[in-house]
Amino acid sequence: MRVPASLKTAARAAHAARVVRAAAERAACLAACTALCACTVGPSFKPPSAPQPPAYTAPSDSNGERAPGEVPTAGTADFAQRILLGGTPAARWWTLFRSPQLDELIGQAVADNHTLAVARATLDEAQELVKAEAGASYPQVSLNGGLGRQKYGKEFLGSLFVLPPFSYVAAGATVSYTIDYMGGVARSVEQRRALAQYQRSEADAAYLALTGSVVLQAMDAAAARAEIEAISGLVSEDRDNLNLVRTEFEDGSVSRVDVLTAQSQLASDETLLPPVRQRLDVARHALAVLIGKAPADWTAPQLELTDLALPREVPVSLPSELAHRRPDILAAEAQLHAATAAVGVATANLYPQITLTATGGLQAIPFQQLFDRSNAAWTLISGITAPVFEGGTLRAERRAAVDQLRAAAAQYQQVVLESFGQVADLLDALRHDSELLAAQSNALSAAESSVELARESYRAGNSGLLDVLDAQRQRLAAQLGLVRAQARQYIDTAQLFLALGGTPPR
Repeated sequence: MRVPASLKTAARAAHAARVVRAAAERAACLAACTALCACTVGPSFKPPSAPQPPAYTAPSDSNGERAPGEVPTAGTADFAQRILLGGTPAARWWTLFRSPQLDELIGQAVADNHTLAVARATLDEAQELVKAEAGASYPQVSLNGGLGRQKYGKEFLGSLFVLPPFSYVAAGATVSYTIDYMGGVARSVEQRRALAQYQRSEADAAYLALTGSVVLQAMDAAAARAEIEAISGLVSEDRDNLNLVRTEFEDGSVSRVDVLTAQSQLASDETLLPPVRQRLDVARHALAVLIGKAPADWTAPQLELTDLALPREVPVSLPSELAHRRPDILAAEAQLHAATAAVGVATANLYPQITLTATGGLQAIPFQQLFDRSNAAWTLISGITAPVFEGGTLRAERRAAVDQLRAAAAQYQQVVLESFGQVADLLDALRHDSELLAAQSNALSAAESSVELARESYRAGNSGLLDVLDAQRQRLAAQLGLVRAQARQYIDTAQLFLALGGTPPR
């Protein structure tokens, strides 16, 4: 019985596939056997041990009685905050200020901020590069084919064997594998993973910086509005004083000197408004940029200091936990990990590189005989490349990698110490804020009483206008001092939450 041509062709194609698969299996088997004998050169990364003091601050130098990290009540309990050392700071720390407007601003910024989008895209890029680097750990398989026509000269086989021009066709696969017996490829993958972790920490830092910037700019804008309100109140009083003095001057009760004094005071106090209004505009524009809008296309909400609730209890993580929370510390640790892996890569480059290559396929002349069983061909080749003389480049690169590792280790320790110092500064700042608020509150009460007495004395003719203006000036200074102290306490509280790190949503 005659077998159809189509069945013969199918059988030949199946045989060709088996030849290609057999070549790939040979290469993979040899690669697997070699991998069993592999080792990994270079130091293995171990998470560094950070300093673990029992607290952030030492006892107060003034009385030696304050416990480390404690923020005591100063003046009155209305301005004090209690530090809960060993607590867990909230991931959404800004919600502790209990402002729906602030929460909405944060949501808009996280959704639309371009800097955060850049950080996230860079993280995605780093993660894809890890996958790309990991691909070198596996055999590389490629399909190839060729079609051509060729003629050899008579010198190729001699004058007795002259080959006529011929056409040829070839199809097959190539499998290559670099034996990672010294772990250089594995260290490269490890380095890429560490760099991806660094980018993750950088993205977390960008998220933390964004939320902190929104909160701080909103608080600065609220403080500017409070200062504008205080200064505007004084200017209004200056106008009332000027009208009163003018009336009395027309009645002959006072001299023109008093009128000029009142005019001068009004003009002087009016100069206080433009700088504060400019500060408010800058904060509003900064908020617009943070949420991804042009200042002309967005209007900031009218957030007031009175719309914010000061957290009376502030949870603060232990120093031993800070190293696992702050993105900058985690980023420094990732850089240390990458530097450790780089030493392994540089060490592996000092050793010979062994590569296995296997090819399998079909070669035929002419085309119609391609799938014939007799046209199967395969090769299995091993190659080794060993550095003999390269002018000291490889060893210098390894020494440089070791130096970079030492620098990364020192940088990690420095970042940890600076973070401890930052938290300590802010803990003491909260203590001083409460003391300042109590003092400013007392100063404002005294200044308001002084203004009332000066006015009564002026109406009774027992004192001059200058006494009233001096009392008002002191009251303005006390009002502005109280507003600024309140804003400083809010801002220092927010900065403390930022210094403690955060846990961005995944």
